[in-house]
Amino acid sequence: MYNKLSNAELKKELEIVRAEYAELKNKNLKLDMSRGKPSSEQLDICLGLLDEINSKTEWCGVDYRNYGINDGIKEVKQLFCELLEITPEELIVSGNASLILMYDTLQRAMQFGVLGEKPWNKVENVKWLCPVPGYDRHFAITQLFGIEMINIPMDENGPDMNLIEKLVKDECVKGIWCVPKYSNPGGIIYSEEVVRRFARLKPAAKDFRVFWDNAYMVHGLYGQEEMLDVFNEAKKYGNEDYFYIFGSTSKVTFAGAGIAFMYGSAKNMNALRKLIGIQTIGPDKIAQLAHAKFLKTKEGVLNIMEKHADILRPKFEKVLDILESSLKPAGIATWTKPTGGYFISVNVAKGTAKETVRLAKELGVIFTGAGATFPYGLDPNDENIRIAPSLPPLKELMDATSVFCTCAKLAYLEKKVGN
Repeated sequence: MYNKLSNAELKKELEIVRAEYAELKNKNLKLDMSRGKPSSEQLDICLGLLDEINSKTEWCGVDYRNYGINDGIKEVKQLFCELLEITPEELIVSGNASLILMYDTLQRAMQFGVLGEKPWNKVENVKWLCPVPGYDRHFAITQLFGIEMINIPMDENGPDMNLIEKLVKDECVKGIWCVPKYSNPGGIIYSEEVVRRFARLKPAAKDFRVFWDNAYMVHGLYGQEEMLDVFNEAKKYGNEDYFYIFGSTSKVTFAGAGIAFMYGSAKNMNALRKLIGIQTIGPDKIAQLAHAKFLKTKEGVLNIMEKHADILRPKFEKVLDILESSLKPAGIATWTKPTGGYFISVNVAKGTAKETVRLAKELGVIFTGAGATFPYGLDPNDENIRIAPSLPPLKELMDATSVFCTCAKLAYLEKKVGN
């Protein structure tokens, strides 16, 4: 533990770590750990998807090569309704990115309002709740629209519900970002109590909306873990209108050529359908049909996710092993141990995250920017860094994680001892 060392001992340790850093610099590494992309090996799992549609394809009575059907073809709706336990009226299926659905849904609320309420761009000060650390692309959307973002602390059960329940009494608070299962970046699964409290939430604003980004709903590393269904729970309290729920096949089939969906109350979805009908004359229905034919059933989805888990599990375990062996003895960092999702969240010593990332970049290893997991890119403690183990081959991942540990130690020691 570094905090038990004398100043002379810390200086000696600093020289050791500087030597490790110099040795790593000689390796001339070029590694990118900045995004949670599936590896080529994972993408190969679903190559059969490309064989489902060909020149001999029959169109099931509807020619999906043509215009129309703005909210998803019946075959893919049937698949998602089975997976999500919802009705077709509650579901909209679209193109490949759920982030587009989130952006468009927020844009429509800004411009047209929600179910007859005043458009948000005519509200003097729209506020948004942001569990932190969280997903940088969520925060980028609300920042783009000039929405004031408010940090909500997270623990192992999910976001601070006492604070949320207090803040939603303000009519200017219009929404909250949530990644409820294997959260980005912490890998947290919202507890049953947290989900129930979301379902019972009584915001002052009638047009308050929970943007429930369930991106990792089937992305377990050790089997499928259960989480309470917030939508069906909300129906018990007449609160189903408060939820927009999003997901996609981006990390099930092809990240760049999947299909995305959102669901919620029929009232919410019908209002959105009217606007979507003006915006577009139909999504890529051929891609939707290919997915329906390839995935077939809920069981088909879960079987594919087991194959993903077999590839991802050793990578996560290797990163955690290296963190444990390198940083735990130093006592300068803590990290999550997720059982699913795509990320590991590391808190290095306060005031050293930016320097850790900078030092790694000098060695040719790029991590997600320090601060990215907080609104406006401002981590108040300058401590959180997101590690994405999925993309690199195992050897490169081990190299990158070793670099990370060396840089975290060097940033700490140089701050503590001085240059």
